[in-house]
Amino acid sequence: MRDRLLLGALLLTGLIVPFTGCSNPSGLDSISISPTSGALVVGQSGQFTATGTYGNAKHLTTKEITSGVSWSSSVPSVATVDSNGLATAVGAGTTTISASAQGFNGPLTSIATLVVTSSGGGQTGGTVVSLAIVPGSQTVAGPGETAQFLAIGTTSSGATEDLTGLVVWSSSSTQIATIGAGTGLATSVGAGTATITARYANTGGTTVVGTATFTVSVGSTQQYTALSIIPGSESLSASGQTGQFIALATTGTTGVQVDVTSSPQLKWSSTIPSIATVSPTGLATGVSQGSSTITAELTNSDNSVVTGTATVGVTLTTPPEPILSLTIIPSSITVLDFQLTGQFLAIGTFSSPPYVRDLTNDPKTIWLSSEPEIFPVGTNSGGNPGSSAGLVTAFGNGGATIIAESSSSDGTIQTATATFSCPYNLPAPPIPGSCYPGEPIGPTLLETLTVYNEGLNTTNWLVTAPSATGTADVLHCGPGWTGTGGSVCTATYPEGTTITLTAPAGAGAFGGWSYNCVPTAAITAAGPNSCTVTLTSNDSVGAIFN
Repeated sequence: MRDRLLLGALLLTGLIVPFTGCSNPSGLDSISISPTSGALVVGQSGQFTATGTYGNAKHLTTKEITSGVSWSSSVPSVATVDSNGLATAVGAGTTTISASAQGFNGPLTSIATLVVTSSGGGQTGGTVVSLAIVPGSQTVAGPGETAQFLAIGTTSSGATEDLTGLVVWSSSSTQIATIGAGTGLATSVGAGTATITARYANTGGTTVVGTATFTVSVGSTQQYTALSIIPGSESLSASGQTGQFIALATTGTTGVQVDVTSSPQLKWSSTIPSIATVSPTGLATGVSQGSSTITAELTNSDNSVVTGTATVGVTLTTPPEPILSLTIIPSSITVLDFQLTGQFLAIGTFSSPPYVRDLTNDPKTIWLSSEPEIFPVGTNSGGNPGSSAGLVTAFGNGGATIIAESSSSDGTIQTATATFSCPYNLPAPPIPGSCYPGEPIGPTLLETLTVYNEGLNTTNWLVTAPSATGTADVLHCGPGWTGTGGSVCTATYPEGTTITLTAPAGAGAFGGWSYNCVPTAAITAAGPNSCTVTLTSNDSVGAIFN
């Protein structure tokens, strides 16, 4: 009886073992990570998932094992990853994310690539490289109607995102349509077609642009019954000063005003071209002393004509050109010891070329300090370009407000302010004190380089400069750059750094550099041209493009 039971048990075991072996995986054969590549912006997090494959070739089984593997990042300074596969972007660069585990036949590892870009790019990772406006064109029937545009950006990682509320919107003609600067909602004003533009600025300095068209159809087949010129009169100098006239036509049935300044139906003329001329786009130019009448004639489709007139008075002397604004660069300087100095620059903006001028050492610019006994500031009454105007010296601790006042030829005064400080800190060895008697002179300052155009060119001038670490073309100043680059550009460098500025070929007729930037070769109008400046204090370099 006992032998029978033993035999039965063996038979039962023989049946159970094969059956059980078919229903369970025999071991971990491989690991796979999803996604296999990714892109994040510094500060963002992204989830990686690990999947294990078990069994053999005939009976494969897969299972998520994200929390059962060991995660690691090859470059933790770029991104870290926790025990659950959640990666966090730390700094710009590329790293490899690995998932490891012990397999049936030995250790197993699977990897994915993660690219991290600096903050300020696309929200889904990467810098925005292109911008599309959706829809590309819209048409409305009459004034007062609205239409919504959307800005869709594509990042360097290939992702798309809605940037409608993050771009700056503008309309090429506010007489035709206006658009909310932060909404993309266009409103029709008058008949015609306007270009709608959206601009998105990446933190790295590049700008992407997208365009669409917005058409207001009312009045397109109507006849114009009146024509007015704005302004009605203009005063110019015989030195070639220019003034822009705008022609507005009024439709007969709706009363909508349409900007027809550059319309092929419109003809501009001057009664005395020897005194003032006018271009096909309404730009008048002073030639000699006297007065002339500017006439605009608009021909309708039925050959009827409506006209408008304005007057131009031309004088022999250029009228006063007041300063529009004054800015001090940088806005704040802090030094750490007595007798250290900081250089401020006064940059003025004018209504006529050259629009931007360095007024630091101009004899009409007066520098003042709210604490002249402790933080005196220099003023250049003699107009010497190498003087110490705007230079502040610390003879004590605390802070002061630095003021620049520049007088215009019309009697007005523009002012700007900045702050200068020397904070008081007791010595705590081995850390020396700051603005504390008897302490050695502290570390050197960072200096600000300011670049601007002293010439008449406002369309395609361009100046480039490297970074403090030598990376070429980091600073782009001027409208000749397709990305960001204003009329005044600044960059920060360690004191004593020698910087090479370059005016690339094709950036306008080049006329030279300001006195403090030494040309590296003979200057040619076509370019390229370059010069070097050594920053011993905050300094400005003017480039002359005509």
